[in-house]
Amino acid sequence: MRKSFVVLLFICGVVAHAQTPQEWRDSVSTLIEQIRLHPKNIDLRLKKAEANINLQQWDYAIEEYGRVLRLDERNLAALYFRAYCQGKVHHYDLAKVDYEQFLAIQPQHFEAHLGLAHVLQKMGRKTDTVDELNRIVLLFPDSAQAYAARAAYETELGQYEVALFDWDEALRCQPSNEGYTVSKVDVLIRMNRRKEARETLDALVRKGTPRGALKEWYDQCK
Repeated sequence: MRKSFVVLLFICGVVAHAQTPQEWRDSVSTLIEQIRLHPKNIDLRLKKAEANINLQQWDYAIEEYGRVLRLDERNLAALYFRAYCQGKVHHYDLAKVDYEQFLAIQPQHFEAHLGLAHVLQKMGRKTDTVDELNRIVLLFPDSAQAYAARAAYETELGQYEVALFDWDEALRCQPSNEGYTVSKVDVLIRMNRRKEARETLDALVRKGTPRGALKEWYDQCK
């Protein structure tokens, strides 16, 4: 549970369809030919970029989204997924620009805000990351993921009291989430509140979680 909040929570909007890598490669070949005949067709270019993403061809996807944006500078799909791909190749400064441009057009997009927080974290901009996570909670006060994202980062920073508050808020919004409960236990253990951590685990077992699945955490409560 010591991973960054992005590893735990960051959601990419790409939906990988049930195709094999070879089928995706075939799709790319077909789309390249179609684009050659219709170079200004944005839908074809977006489909090719999606195929590139599913093949983890990040640079090709970035190039294709760039071509889309030259045709339509406010294309939200191209801005969002280019930002995602820029993050994949560690071009965080460029990803930040794309997320910010996207959010200037679509300010209520949860995943884009999380993506921006992820990028700021990777850039080592702690204050900006916290500010963005605070903004997410303000924009989405009923979102368990919003509180969980902030709690995970606060845990990473060693800010255990506020992290515990946010894990409780996440559980208030989504009380059945076992991952959030275990994350709360992790914070309690770090704070040396082992009795409370064990009681929280016991409550989880009473709800149906196998005790064996929590052995690692029980062992740390001794």
